[in-house]
Amino acid sequence: MAPLIVFGRCGSRLLEFCRRHQLWLLADEVYDRLYYAGAQLGEPVPSILRLATRDDAVVVVHSFSKSYCMTGWRVGWLVARRDLAQKATQLNEFIISHAPSFAQKAAETALRDGEDELVRMLGRLKSNRDFCIAALERMPGVTVPKPDGAFYLFPRIEGLRDSFQFCHRLLEQERVGLAPGVAFGAGGEGSIRICYAADRSVLEPAMERLHKFILTSAKLRPQASE
Repeated sequence: MAPLIVFGRCGSRLLEFCRRHQLWLLADEVYDRLYYAGAQLGEPVPSILRLATRDDAVVVVHSFSKSYCMTGWRVGWLVARRDLAQKATQLNEFIISHAPSFAQKAAETALRDGEDELVRMLGRLKSNRDFCIAALERMPGVTVPKPDGAFYLFPRIEGLRDSFQFCHRLLEQERVGLAPGVAFGAGGEGSIRICYAADRSVLEPAMERLHKFILTSAKLRPQASE
C-alpha cells in the first residue's frame, strides 16, 4: 500500500496519544522519497521526526528497497531513541552480524550517486500514475483516488463484491495480474490494487484489457430488481 502521511495535525495528535498512553510509535517511512506533492520531485514526505523529540518513544524505519529499487537486498536503517537503538544494535549483531558487504557498498553508492536517477524514476512514475488514472476514469463504475506517493492505485469498482474472484478471472481471461482489495483487509473489498511501476509498454495494454474486462463483467452482472 501507499504510505500513510501523518505529518501535521494528524501526526501531532497521534504522537500526543502515544505520549499520553506511554506507547511506542513505529513509523514505516520506506516510501518517503517516492512523493509527488513536494515543491520538486525528490523532496521527501515530511517525517514524524519533525514533531518528535529525542526522548519520544518513536521508531522510524527506512529502507533502500523502494527509493533505490534494491528490493531483496535487505538493507535499511532505523532512527530511534537511544535506549532502543542500543538494543537493536545488539540484536542485529548477534542474529545476523551485519548486512552483506556488497549490499552495503551498493547502498553507499546509491546515497552518493543515485539522486539524479531517483528524480528521473519519480518522473516516470508520476507520468505512469497520471496515465493510469486517466485510463481508469474512462472505465464505467470505477472511482480512483489520486495518491501523492508510492506506485500504487486502489480503484473501487461499483458493484464488485468479490475482488479475489475478479482478479482471478482477470488473470485467466486477460493475462493481467492485479491484487484483490480484500487482501489488504475487509475494508478493501470492492477495490483492486494496481502497481504502475511497470513500463508503459506493459501498462497500456493492461489498461485496455482491464477496460474490456470491466465492460464484459458489467454486462454479466445481475441487475438490481426495481
